[in-house]
Amino acid sequence: MNFNKVILGGNLTRDPETRAAGSSTVCNFGLAINRKYKDKEETTFVDCEAWGATGENIARYCTKGRPLLVEGELALDQWTDKDGNKRSKLKVRVYGFQFVGGKPDARGLETVNEPAPAGAAPLGDMDIPFSMDPICLA
Repeated sequence: MNFNKVILGGNLTRDPETRAAGSSTVCNFGLAINRKYKDKEETTFVDCEAWGATGENIARYCTKGRPLLVEGELALDQWTDKDGNKRSKLKVRVYGFQFVGGKPDARGLETVNEPAPAGAAPLGDMDIPFSMDPICLA
C-alpha cells in the first residue's frame, strides 16, 4: 500500500512566484509552520509548488505573511548541479488550498473568510481518511 498526503497550515515566507511551464503555469512559494513548546518555538520551512488554476489563484490572492492551509503530496526533485554533484530537495506539490483568517473590518476585527476562488479545493472532513481522535491512536 502507498499513501502520500500532506496537510499543512502556515504563513507564506515570500510572495508567490509564477512561471510558464509548457501549456500550464506553476507557482512556487514557501510556508513557515510554527510549533510552540512551553519555553521555545520551532519553525519548519517548507517549499511548495502549485500548478494550473490552483497556482494562479494562490499567486493572485496571497502575499508574504498570509496564513494558508494547503493540501498536497510530497515530491522529490533530483538534479545534478554545475559541479556534477547529485542534489535533491523535498517539497509539497499542492493540489488544494484554503484561506485561513479573515480580513480585518473598520474596527480591526477579523471577518469571515472570503469565498474561495475557482480552483481552490475545499479541505473538508471527508478528505481526511483517518481520525486524529486520541481514542483511535491508542
